[in-house]
Amino acid sequence: MEKFTLAPDGVNPAAVPARTLCTGARIPAIGLGTFGSDRFTPAQVAAAVKGAVSVGYRHIDCASVYGNEPQIGAALGEVLDGGSITRQDLWITSKVWNDMHGKGDVLLSCARSLRDLRLDYLDLYLVHWPFPNFHAPGCDVTSRSPDARPYIHDEFMKTWRQMERLVEMRLVRHIGTSNMTIPKMKLLLRDARIQPACNEMELHPHFQQPEFFHFCTDHGIQPIGFCPIGSPTRPDRDKTETDSVDIDDPVVKRIAVRLGVHPAVVCVKWAVQRGQIPIPFSVHRNEYLGNLQSTVSPPLTDEDMQALAKIDKGCRLIKGQVFLWKDNQSWEDLWDGDGEITPP
Repeated sequence: MEKFTLAPDGVNPAAVPARTLCTGARIPAIGLGTFGSDRFTPAQVAAAVKGAVSVGYRHIDCASVYGNEPQIGAALGEVLDGGSITRQDLWITSKVWNDMHGKGDVLLSCARSLRDLRLDYLDLYLVHWPFPNFHAPGCDVTSRSPDARPYIHDEFMKTWRQMERLVEMRLVRHIGTSNMTIPKMKLLLRDARIQPACNEMELHPHFQQPEFFHFCTDHGIQPIGFCPIGSPTRPDRDKTETDSVDIDDPVVKRIAVRLGVHPAVVCVKWAVQRGQIPIPFSVHRNEYLGNLQSTVSPPLTDEDMQALAKIDKGCRLIKGQVFLWKDNQSWEDLWDGDGEITPP
């Protein structure tokens, strides 16, 4: 086993910006995503986690459904056994998958993630999707589970009560949501004993979600942005002809040329300065190091930020078609675009 060492060309973690959550806890303002998009093996993702920590990352975003938590746990074990980094130095997130909603199953899911990640607690645990709909890994977007159901708030709250129980048991420090909408979040905030500390949502220059973003921040919920550079390596099944490409946008490219960086770095810098926490994924050292370095380099100008604010195309890349619950539905039904929860 190769001994874990800190990279001399890395970024000082103390210099990386952080956000303060509603609890007063501080969370690094950038994390490493670990969804391999069906293109990278669990071993490759785990090696990236180890490498990312060596260059200064302290925030790792995991999920049980990604199928790589055991390998990431082995990598984290090597990191912590090295002696230079303690558990308290790290922020580790995981998520409960759709087939583990409801009473009891959430506790079991968390226990499995803790076992696989070789941890005593998680800093943040999210409900991955608000729908309990199961689908086979790698299935086509046209796949439908015969047991699929719409969002039913009373059922979601049974899941949320178990999330709250994890906090009470001190197995989880914070709980949160992912892939939510404003109407669903309003109901959760009304009924929750412990409010969500974070909401993970798709956020990139071509999909800025300003209304939902500000709803979260106005209610003390920290937005965490997945697909921060437009997820060019997302599974092919998730791509459609109408999707736009953030890193090919003329505004992004113009700023990148001026700064002498890859356009992806501009997207990451924009995200951090805007106030969300991007979780870019890469297994390539130059890419994840460059993303981290962007957080400690000179900021984008006000003119840059204003120009980037104007390129929002409303282009949702992760549409969630497999979670639809009846035939002849549009994926828009999942996202409550008219301000109301789509009825059964």
